[in-house]
Amino acid sequence: MQSSKPLFSYRKYWAERFGVAPFLPMSRAEMEILGWDSCDVIIVTGDAYVDHPSFGMAIIGRLLEAQGFRVGIISQPDWRSAEPFRELGRPNLFFGVTAGNMDSMVNRYTADRRIRRNDAYTPNDEGGRRPDRAVIVYSQRVREAWPDAPIVIGGIEASLRRIAHYDYWSDKVRRSVLLDSRADLLLFGNAERALVEVAHRIAGGQHLRDIRDVRGSVFLRNAVPADWVVIDSTEVDAPGPVDPQPDPYASNSVAGCEKGRRSAGPAAGGPTSAGGPARPAP
Repeated sequence: MQSSKPLFSYRKYWAERFGVAPFLPMSRAEMEILGWDSCDVIIVTGDAYVDHPSFGMAIIGRLLEAQGFRVGIISQPDWRSAEPFRELGRPNLFFGVTAGNMDSMVNRYTADRRIRRNDAYTPNDEGGRRPDRAVIVYSQRVREAWPDAPIVIGGIEASLRRIAHYDYWSDKVRRSVLLDSRADLLLFGNAERALVEVAHRIAGGQHLRDIRDVRGSVFLRNAVPADWVVIDSTEVDAPGPVDPQPDPYASNSVAGCEKGRRSAGPAAGGPTSAGGPARPAP
């Protein structure tokens, strides 16, 4: 597994000559204003598009734009049809699919499995603008609209569901979201570096099916690799008492206590000394 390159060490994609868009386009008309005939990457998101760093699609879109790519946004599409996913055409590189800033099930349901009436990431706080398990639904609609288009999924919903997991709302263990979404690659966590690397490698002619060495990525294999060993999960840990985790902020050293005494002082209950060093706390 190779370590990631510095984020801005890549040569920018040729489309950088189009400059910076005032807003990332959401329609063909907005693409024409920018002089674009196509998008290099299209991001499908369950949130309203707000061009602000607190929204994931804006961060990712502007990051890819800074790398020279033309990025379009499909925001909160009507998932009951594949037609909204054809709005911007087929991207030259890939579709990026995310449920948005929240897991769609947390966004839609309370802990009592009651439907929420509001959605903080939707205009007018309107609920019901995204489907349950949005990553799966959006990806399947993209696949329906563009059967041969590469799909990369990511965001909090995909990250938390990248492996077999317990699903609270169905009270079952569900398999990886990658299987149900039919996507080609899943990037988890803060995946900016991984996404930039994937974008440049696809732009260089690689197919997503051949990209299998990016840190923070999940993909499917038909069989266990020859140099891997399968371990019975029941033998990984031995049963017994669980030792408490050490507090990384605790300090039992004389120097640490002396430092705390000086900063806290007697009025704050800090340890005092009549001439000798402060004693360690018991």
